[in-house]
Amino acid sequence: MKNQWVTVFLGYVKVRLKGRGSERFVNECVRRGIFVWNVKRIGNEALTFHMLLKDVRRLRGVRRKNECDIAFIGRYGFPFWQKRLLRNSGFLIGFVLFFVSIIVLSNMVWNVEIEGAKPETEYLLVKELNHLGVEKGKLQFQMPDVDAIQRSLTNNVHSITWVGVELRGTTYHLQVVEKSEPEEEEALSPRNLIAKKEAVIERLFVEKGKPAVAVHDHVEKGQLLVSGMYGKEDNPTLVPAKGVIFGETWYKSEVEVPLKTTFQVYTGEFFVKHYIKLGNFKIKVWGFEENKYKRFKEDAMMYNIKFFRWSLPIAYEKVSVREEEAADRQYTEKQAIEAGKEMAQQELKKKLDEKATIVGEKVLQKRLENGKLKLSLHYKVIEDIVATQPISKPDIQKESKKKQKSS
Repeated sequence: MKNQWVTVFLGYVKVRLKGRGSERFVNECVRRGIFVWNVKRIGNEALTFHMLLKDVRRLRGVRRKNECDIAFIGRYGFPFWQKRLLRNSGFLIGFVLFFVSIIVLSNMVWNVEIEGAKPETEYLLVKELNHLGVEKGKLQFQMPDVDAIQRSLTNNVHSITWVGVELRGTTYHLQVVEKSEPEEEEALSPRNLIAKKEAVIERLFVEKGKPAVAVHDHVEKGQLLVSGMYGKEDNPTLVPAKGVIFGETWYKSEVEVPLKTTFQVYTGEFFVKHYIKLGNFKIKVWGFEENKYKRFKEDAMMYNIKFFRWSLPIAYEKVSVREEEAADRQYTEKQAIEAGKEMAQQELKKKLDEKATIVGEKVLQKRLENGKLKLSLHYKVIEDIVATQPISKPDIQKESKKKQKSS
């Protein structure tokens, strides 16, 4: 029979007829528009056929005109399956609850393991994880993704250099690399301290060695600052020179600031759509409102549903739709200069070490070209200018000759 799935959905029965007028009975059914199929003869006075469940009541009129015994020997299709399920509803509910419980437990965080961290660092990491909502007993859907967790930990816990975050099943694994202070060399070889760049000495503190410069002296790159050699000319004392010397150095920076800029900003209006993904097929389950935004940006977060340690081909996807609008920013020349100074300072600070300080700033040149303000800036910086230079035998001989000439 064609369209077998329709009969399964509507339900059908198998009928057995017994009596002399069984053929007439079937013919009468056909005349009355009762659909029958798979008609088979059994013996001389009996036959079987299939018919739709919805036409069973119409057999009463046919039976009155024919002397046949009717028996229903088979029941098939969705209506009968539904009745069987209702009779065994306890088992069905128990199975559904069991399956849902396994799904929920498989997508819950049961443990957070931290490796490579000291106890005090581990305490700070756990505190930050709790602030992010990453803790035992919570569903993974309620937590940020692994990249966001890793980025937040790296930015907010300053005692670590790097942290790797991985979700394995129901456990978050964190591999931590802590910051380590460089250990001082136990035995330093004799050395001098020299200038690593041109500068004017601002302040100096010499712990070991013989100072070769004073405050306010101008020094060139490579010039001797502290000598690790002093004493007798023929047998000088050699030490690893040690000290802190800060000098005034100079930097030049070039920046461009557009006077007019157009960019996209969020208006604060948004709505959220929720989907269930079955393979490549996506079904919306919430957030049916119409998108009326002319400009918008969609941010999607997807969570795979797990069954024990296996990922099912089912996923939950949350899509946030945020309205955007174009905003124009117009700078005056004075505002553009201030913005340019700030940009140049930020770039300069990336090149300097933590102890360096910017003490002076001057605009050397400014000009307007094609709607952009171009600035040339000069900076004065106080920073550590020390570099080390090992002392060799030729250096000792050279120093001895200098002393002989001076005498």
